[in-house]
Amino acid sequence: MKISINTIFCSLIFSVSLFAQSKEQKLQEQKLKDFDAYIEKARVDWRAPGMAVALVKDGKVIFKKGYGVREIGKEDEVDTETLFACASTTKAMTVTCLGMLVDEGKLKWDDLVITHLPEYQLYDPAVTRELRIRDLLTHSSGVGNTDFLWAMMDVPAKEILNRMRLAKPSYSLRASFIYQNVFYVAAGQVIEKVSGKPWEVFIQERIFTPLGMTRTAPKSKYIKDNNRVKPHDEVDKKIKAIGYTKDDEIGPAGSVWSSIDDMGKWMACMLDSSKYAGGRLLKPTTWAEMFKPTVLVPANEFYPTMKIIKPNWTTYGFGWFQHDYKGEKINYHTGSLSGLTAMHAQLPDQKLGIYVFGNFDHAEVRHALVYKAFDVFALGGTTDWSQKFLPLYTDIKAKNEKELKDFEAKRVLNTSPSLPLVDYTGKYTDPLYGDLQITLSENNLTVNINNFEKASLQHWHYNTFRGPYEKDWYGKAVANFILEINGKVQKVEFEGMGFTKVQPK
Repeated sequence: MKISINTIFCSLIFSVSLFAQSKEQKLQEQKLKDFDAYIEKARVDWRAPGMAVALVKDGKVIFKKGYGVREIGKEDEVDTETLFACASTTKAMTVTCLGMLVDEGKLKWDDLVITHLPEYQLYDPAVTRELRIRDLLTHSSGVGNTDFLWAMMDVPAKEILNRMRLAKPSYSLRASFIYQNVFYVAAGQVIEKVSGKPWEVFIQERIFTPLGMTRTAPKSKYIKDNNRVKPHDEVDKKIKAIGYTKDDEIGPAGSVWSSIDDMGKWMACMLDSSKYAGGRLLKPTTWAEMFKPTVLVPANEFYPTMKIIKPNWTTYGFGWFQHDYKGEKINYHTGSLSGLTAMHAQLPDQKLGIYVFGNFDHAEVRHALVYKAFDVFALGGTTDWSQKFLPLYTDIKAKNEKELKDFEAKRVLNTSPSLPLVDYTGKYTDPLYGDLQITLSENNLTVNINNFEKASLQHWHYNTFRGPYEKDWYGKAVANFILEINGKVQKVEFEGMGFTKVQPK
């Protein structure tokens, strides 16, 4: 039997190819093993009770794993199906929903908002007239942060939007950038008006179901099992489980809950121009529009990690922050609720993405894992970003503690309130901030804001009172009373919000 030289040559090439593939596969497996160990060490260093991480490369989920526990002091471990809060990484999903309506010809990015939501009025009538759909997505409306509308009161989304007409602007339309959740709530209302379906129904039918995201809920009220993390915060130097944020009314801005299993599916879709097994969510041009740098973001609106990364430019698209890193463009977004964190980051030209969940308040280990992943699986480099960022945030924490001590040192001792404590009690109100009720309990003033949050205040100095919130992880509240010329209480400034006293008739 004769064996041709061609046959021998082809066999040799095939063997060399298999050897190269085997070597490359072993190298990848070692990288994943090392990254796995890196995550766990970083989690411990940053004291996060639980985390979950997924990596997508070239259209495939190459890594997904849960770490730690769902609740500190308990044995239930985090797995890849454990539910975490997506928080503001929800915004990119809401933008995708709008993009579908754009593709269907039912909406344009440059449509006037009042065309679809005539009831959505802002403080400045000129801004109301000129506000476009794209302005809802880029945090450039000129209106300052209005998170108190959902964090300090329990009102429906439509009432939140109704009160925006009372929120004074901080700058002119499109003149700068201030992060703004409520405008995404308005975007959700646009989806409902145009599609005829509530945002949570639309996103379920058009994203979660097609992608097979069976462990994803548009709002916490739809969660049906107990494989869910508890949020955690540090209170009096100890990490403890805390209560969940009531986030359902800001759904389109940050209410989605999901597992790292499902986030792998979402990442793969977004990295591949919105393609999935059954087709694609968006037309290529609409998908690309989401990621176009649209607004320049000032340094004070970015995370402190940028002080170390030192990007040349920082921008925001539609639901995505962006900056350069080692000559590449990064798209990313964080998500934060009390005691819960998330981060979705992409290196689009390398077809690499990472998603990080955590259940400890502002555990910025998420940033360290992003840049470490980009280095290891795409760009090269051996920097230990966890150890780079940890001192930065330790210093920030120390600075905040020092500022608190400096504030407390300014207390003027041995003063008395101008009036008997009972004279500070009563109802206070403001069209924007709502109602504040103050009652007397022994020698403390109990403050109840919008029948939603409570604090117990002791006399601090003069007509200023200070004390802990009922939810102790909120820290301490400050109330400063302002008297009229006749000596009666006129107003109270509570946590930066002004309320006028309702005088008895």
